[in-house]
Amino acid sequence: MPRTRSSPPFTGYIQVYTGNGKGKTTAALGLALRAAGRGMRTFIGQFLKRSLTGEISAARHLSRFITIRQFGRPGFILVREGHDEGDLRRARAGLRKCRAAMLSGDYRIVVLDEVNTAVYLGLLSEAEVLAVLDEKPTDVELVLTGRYAPHSFLRRADLVTEMRERKHYFARGVRARAGIEK
Repeated sequence: MPRTRSSPPFTGYIQVYTGNGKGKTTAALGLALRAAGRGMRTFIGQFLKRSLTGEISAARHLSRFITIRQFGRPGFILVREGHDEGDLRRARAGLRKCRAAMLSGDYRIVVLDEVNTAVYLGLLSEAEVLAVLDEKPTDVELVLTGRYAPHSFLRRADLVTEMRERKHYFARGVRARAGIEK
């Protein structure tokens, strides 16, 4: 959202959505939707997936306000599968693109979706991500999502939300459903 002389200053914070429960990416997408309703632009970098999800389709309708880029291999990188050199290259390129978006002045919110898990998998180092946090402009909200958020991210964050699974229909064999989980 461009500043005018009458615009109040905007202070951006660092938010972390983590935990083993459902809803981390969904919360970040809800923030992007809310911001779009106020004329603010959001950049979302998705580190572990590359597929046509509901959020990709929806963002096309809101492309003036929401940009989503995917940096994963086709499908989704699962913790139990491990990663390869291509995954490392894509993750590092993705972090560079997220950093560029954060510093561009074009976006009020930048989401590093599944970045916590990317660090856990060894695709990125904590130090690489902390270096991006160190450069965060004061007027950009930075959101880090994914399971396994390192303690260093939790310490740096201004807001930490932990999604905790109490019950999930996946345990009964229900697969990810279009429009709900994907």
